[in-house]
Parts: sequence; structure tokens; C-alpha cells
Amino acid sequence: MGRQAAERGKSLFVLILILALGFGIGIGGYTFLYAKGLSYMSTDPEVCANCHIMQPQYDSWQKSSHHAVAGCIDCHLPHDFIGKYLAKAENGWNHSKAFTLQNFHEPIIMTGKNQRILQNACLDCHQDAVHEMVLGVNGQPDDVRCVHCHVTVGHGETTGLGGPEDNYSEEEAGL
Repeated sequence: MGRQAAERGKSLFVLILILALGFGIGIGGYTFLYAKGLSYMSTDPEVCANCHIMQPQYDSWQKSSHHAVAGCIDCHLPHDFIGKYLAKAENGWNHSKAFTLQNFHEPIIMTGKNQRILQNACLDCHQDAVHEMVLGVNGQPDDVRCVHCHVTVGHGETTGLGGPEDNYSEEEAGL
């Protein structure tokens, strides 16, 4: 009798585990399809506007000086294969969490890590023109940020969905 009870308990546990796993896969699959998850593997700039909060940035990029020469991933992701997909995965997780929980700064701001990716992208494309100027300050590339002077190059004026921009600390911005 004890052996049969143990077998039933084990079978019930396996059934609950299978149901939980199936539920998780089902919800995850539905969310992936609903959020157009596969589209994020492409390089199409329209993908960045899948999320309604990025529409102002997408619209302003279409009118920017870089529209004809650079898409979103050219500036906002590392240029190496592994770094690009690691950053896509990390940003995808962070963005989906922030948008689901509605706990993001408005207007949206870049983290310190993503600001460094942006800086490296600027230097990769424009290194011949700015290498000496950027490294000439202290020999440290982070001492001079391209977007300090060229903040409107990729997206035009700063835009957001809310009211006037709040003052935020460097810690909030990830600097």
C-alpha cells in the first residue's frame, strides 16, 4: 500500500510539473508572438517602433542626418556578433520588464552601458575624423562624448510622451 501511494504521489508531481511547464511555455509562446518577438532578430529600424513608446524616436530618426547611412542597430548595438546579440537579449529583457511593469523614466533615457555602446559606435564610424580629438583630452575615450555636442544627430530634439523632462540623477541614468 505504501508503494502505491508513493507511485501516485510521484505521478501527481510529474503531472503538476508537466502542466506548469506547459502553462509557462504556452504563456511565453503567446507573449513572444503577441510582442512580435522574432522581429527583434532583424535589422529593420521599424522593429524598434514595435513598442509604441519608441515611435517619437523612430519618427525623428527618419528625418535625421543619419537616416540614409545608419539604422538603429548601427548606433545602439555593439558591432561584433556576440556583443550585438548579448546586448539585444539584455535590452530586450530590461525593456519588456520595464514596459510591463510601467517603471521607466519618461522621456526614455539610455543607461550608462548603452551610452558607452553609442559612443563606441560613433567612434567606429567616425574614427578617422575624431580619433585625435577624442583621445587628445586625457587619452581616455570616455572623457569626450560625441553626443555632448551632437545630441540631435540621430533623433533630433529630445522627445517623450509625458510633460517636461524631469531632472534625474546620474545614478538613475546609469552613469
